[in-house]
Amino acid sequence: MSLFLSRVRLRHAPDTAALARLLLPEDDEARIAAGHRLIWSLFADHPDRERDFLWREDGGSAWQRTTFLVLSAREPSGGGGLFEVESKPFAPALSAGQALRFRLRAAPSFSVPSKTRGERGKRVDPVWHEMKKDEHRLKTLLPDDRQKLRLEIERDVLSGWLARQGRESGFRPVTAPDADGVARPVLTIDGDIQRRLPYDAKRLRETPRRRNLTENPRHKHPAVAFTTFDLDGEIVVEDPARFLAQLPKGFGRAKAFGCGLMLIRRP
Repeated sequence: MSLFLSRVRLRHAPDTAALARLLLPEDDEARIAAGHRLIWSLFADHPDRERDFLWREDGGSAWQRTTFLVLSAREPSGGGGLFEVESKPFAPALSAGQALRFRLRAAPSFSVPSKTRGERGKRVDPVWHEMKKDEHRLKTLLPDDRQKLRLEIERDVLSGWLARQGRESGFRPVTAPDADGVARPVLTIDGDIQRRLPYDAKRLRETPRRRNLTENPRHKHPAVAFTTFDLDGEIVVEDPARFLAQLPKGFGRAKAFGCGLMLIRRP
C-alpha cells in the first residue's frame, strides 16, 4: 500500500484569516469536529468514499500555528485554496530489532460485555474503569496521595494497553527499571482530557450517503465521549511488516477525531 505523510496548515492570507475562527473554533470539542471536516475536505472526491486517513492537530490554539499531520492512502488534494499542503511518500525501511521514538494521541478503550444477550458491549475508558475500582480508597487519601495514586493507575493501565497494542501489531515498548526495580515502559504521559462531542459529530465517521440513510431526527442519540492521552516513548519493532500494516489503521478509538496516528522517528 502506498502511503503519504502530509503537513497541512491554513493558508496565511487575509481571506483565510477572516474565516479562521469559523474554521478552527476556540472551543476544544467544536475544534475537533471542525478539524475532521477540514481534513475530510482534502480527500472527499466521492460521496461514498470511506475514510482512509489518520490525523492529529499540533501547534497550539492560535490558528497561525496550527498544523495538521495526516497519514493517508491517497495524496491530499489542494483543499480549495484554504490550505498549504506539504506531502511526501511514507515508506520507512524498518528492520526487526530496530528502536524508534514515537508520539501517539490515544483514546484507549475496551469492551464491557452486555448483560443482554445479543447486545453489543459498552466501550469504556480503561483508566476510568480502574479508578472506579479504587474509588473508595481514593476518597480516603489526602489530595497529594490521591493524585499520586491516580497517576500510578494511569501509568499502569496505559503501559498495559500499549503492550497489548504492540503484541497485536509487531512491536514492544522499551522498558527500564523504576525505583523499585520493576521494569516499566519508557513512557511520558500527558493529557487525560475528557472529550464529549454532540451526536452530529458522530456521523462524521460515516460516508455522506450513509449519513443521509441513517439520520433519524425523531431519535435521541448519546454524545460521543472519549478520553485522550498523549503518549511519548520508545518502542522496538519486532515484525516490520505487521507494524507497517497497522500504522495506517491506527491505534485505539476515536480515529475520526484526531486520535490513533502514531508518529515515529529514529532515536
